[in-house]
Amino acid sequence: MADEPETVHAPGVRRRKRKLWYELIECGLHGHRLEGTDAARVRPGDALFVREADGVRWHRCLRCDAWLPLPPPESPGRETPPEREAIELPLRGRPLRDRYVLRLIAIDRMVHFVVLAVLAVAVFVFAGERARLKDPFYRVVDALQNGVGGPSGRSGHGLLGELDKAFKAHTSTLWLIGLVIAVYAVLEGVEAVGLWRARRWAEYLTFVATTVLLVPEVWELTGRISATKILTLVINLAVVVYLLFAKRLFGLRGGGRAEEAVRAHDTGWHALERVYPGPRPARPHAP
Repeated sequence: MADEPETVHAPGVRRRKRKLWYELIECGLHGHRLEGTDAARVRPGDALFVREADGVRWHRCLRCDAWLPLPPPESPGRETPPEREAIELPLRGRPLRDRYVLRLIAIDRMVHFVVLAVLAVAVFVFAGERARLKDPFYRVVDALQNGVGGPSGRSGHGLLGELDKAFKAHTSTLWLIGLVIAVYAVLEGVEAVGLWRARRWAEYLTFVATTVLLVPEVWELTGRISATKILTLVINLAVVVYLLFAKRLFGLRGGGRAEEAVRAHDTGWHALERVYPGPRPARPHAP
């Protein structure tokens, strides 16, 4: 695998002190976003993202603002770098940060989807095969209890007790439980897909669904407290707070318009011009 060019600073470019954590992570995972690497010549108006100095061509990463030296192409694919209208700029700034956070939440929801889907299938299979599994189950329970000197019979506590209740439940009850779990699994899956694609409706759906589930989670802590329950509650609280305040749901902190303003501030050519190190070149004019 070829080594990536070393990130240095072009002549005349001032070093800027900025924390570009998410940009650096993205470039580390997917490489720098450079334009004009296949151009035969560079125009003065292209200096915002590519320039030449002392026989070396310098390319600016459109994501993290690093300048990388590359030799001119031996077999150019085009005469000049593409016009700005033809360049799709990568995410940067707060929109890029939000994408990472939303995808982290999406992964959490996808894990929930898989677990709930497996559980729903297990409930449906159990409801259909309960009559066939009933006698072997009680034989195993009796053997286990007699083996440890416990009382024989069909009563018990813990997992065995819960399984005993499941065998005694009505079939319609089991199907209803399985259906509820399946619907919940679908809901988690829809949230995961929507959040991964950064859809606004998915943010609202996740906020409402997570807020509703906070009530039973808090109620469970009034009984038996466990590290898993506390961790789940903390994660869901963090998701709710992030979506409500950082994503400005329900008109909070300016709502959707303020969210779009933040995105416009951190993306687009004007954002690159705002952080341009050195004199701004004149914009190239289309022939």
